[in-house]
Amino acid sequence: MSTLCPVTLRINGKDFPAKLYQTETTKSIMQKLPLSITMSELNGNEKYYYFSEDFPTQTERVSTIHAGDLKLYGSSCLVLFYESFSTSYSYTSLGYVENPGELAEVLGTGSVYVDVFRSE
Repeated sequence: MSTLCPVTLRINGKDFPAKLYQTETTKSIMQKLPLSITMSELNGNEKYYYFSEDFPTQTERVSTIHAGDLKLYGSSCLVLFYESFSTSYSYTSLGYVENPGELAEVLGTGSVYVDVFRSE
């Protein structure tokens, strides 16, 4: 998959550059940028946010989630993973945070406010 335009996730004042794949799903989500959302905690390894609308999907079963992965669960749930682990769930892949090293620390343990915007 080739990349679409780069985006930045600003979390607690720290910027995390990310790349989005060029898909119908990401094109639809990109039309929503900039986003200011509150992401909730789940399972000690991910943050999620439900959009009020559905997006086109291309779900695939993934065996491994990597820290920094951005995925869509179902047709409306944006998920940002901050730990790597094995899974049997299916997701639509959106992209990834380029350097997720400090991601878990910055995201913390509860809900977190995240700004998502295009970067040059």
